[in-house]
Amino acid sequence: MSSLFSIANKIALVTGGTSGIGYMIAEGLVKHGAKVYVASRKAEACAKTAEALSKLGTCIGIPADLSTEKGCVDLVNEIQQREGKLSILVNNAGVTWGAPLEEYPGSAWDKIQNLNVKSAFVMTQKSLPLLEAAASAADPARVINITSVAGQLTGSMQAYAYGPSKAALNHLTKILANELAARHITVNAIAPGVFPSRMTKFVLQDEATANAQRQAVPLGRLGEPQDMEGLAVFLTSMAGAYVTGNVIALDGGTAVKSPDII
Repeated sequence: MSSLFSIANKIALVTGGTSGIGYMIAEGLVKHGAKVYVASRKAEACAKTAEALSKLGTCIGIPADLSTEKGCVDLVNEIQQREGKLSILVNNAGVTWGAPLEEYPGSAWDKIQNLNVKSAFVMTQKSLPLLEAAASAADPARVINITSVAGQLTGSMQAYAYGPSKAALNHLTKILANELAARHITVNAIAPGVFPSRMTKFVLQDEATANAQRQAVPLGRLGEPQDMEGLAVFLTSMAGAYVTGNVIALDGGTAVKSPDII
């Protein structure tokens, strides 16, 4: 049974891997034996994450600004110089922006679409030679896009560009899964609900609001690191080798919760 969920000696790259959900995934992959590269815009965060996770296995930090195509290309080139293949690519880097509807800036749309959608496309596109080098019919290379339950719901929380960006990434996931299956690369998305992270800190810092968030989840709690770790390990191990083109909600049932009144 253990070999079914083993990712020992696989090489992984987690963008936005120094905090929040990206850190949870990177930590889980390291703990289960993968050699993990984490990328983040801040060099200090990369160094601290690499130091912390290297106590559990092998983790290397690479500073990278993925808000531009050049930043994505530079990161892939850096991985290519260090490794001959890439077993796992986790496109997690993302950002949000909140403002009242009448004041919501057009620049926020550009920033969010570039990082949340375009960077995932460019990272996958430019990583194809590395992914194909690691891929086989029995054990495909894996791409995991981190989206959000916000890509399926209509509550905006005044972050008008965020949900649409995640909906776009959900759809891109399916397009790429269809095209890359013949090249032995699976593409799936994880759509988290609310997990404690830097991005959700503004929501959870007030205990009354945090409690309301918990009560809104059918399973009655927020996401925890082991929830994210478990799904990431499943998708990247032999256990998940036949899974592709799926947007997997990791949200305690939030996305399918029935309305109180119909």
